[in-house]
Amino acid sequence: MAQMTAYAAVVLSGGAGRRMGGRDKPVLPVGGVPMRERVLAAVADASPRILVGPGPAITGVRLTREVPPGGGPVAAVAAGLALLDTDVPAVALLAADLPLLTRSAIGELLDHLHRLDGVCYVDRSGRRQTLCGVWRPAALRAALDRLSVRRGGDVAGAPLRELVAGLAVRDVTWRGDGPEPWFDCDTERDLRRAEEWTR
Repeated sequence: MAQMTAYAAVVLSGGAGRRMGGRDKPVLPVGGVPMRERVLAAVADASPRILVGPGPAITGVRLTREVPPGGGPVAAVAAGLALLDTDVPAVALLAADLPLLTRSAIGELLDHLHRLDGVCYVDRSGRRQTLCGVWRPAALRAALDRLSVRRGGDVAGAPLRELVAGLAVRDVTWRGDGPEPWFDCDTERDLRRAEEWTR
């Protein structure tokens, strides 16, 4: 099976960070580097790289915002996809608070994307990590259109599981070295654990 090498990346950075006291989580550092920049570094070979959130802008990364601001992950996906050319074959859809994400983890997902709409990691409990996956942009756009029709044209506040329901998705178990790439930092304790792993 030939490895897919051309892909884009959309990094969602607009969460409220409620369990962090409302702080802008993605700019919090792990190993001295803001989490969102660690995620973007893991997809340094993606083109384009798109950050959906309040900013500030990063050199070499396109910045956009979901409508309305704070409108949730589906609205953020829509904003990111709007900046992709129609011939982009794959897009990594990623949360901005995954400080342990690596290029090899993305590569494994890309390897499994053939003849599917999406590939995501699944944790030990069987929970799909939708924001640590790669997708066919055309499939996501079609799903957005269907969801928009069902919700009267407004996808703000819609859950990601509703967006991807009905798509052909493969769940992949992480078997690589090191910590799980979907480890996200929702609390101060999570940040401390991530710091330990990056030493």
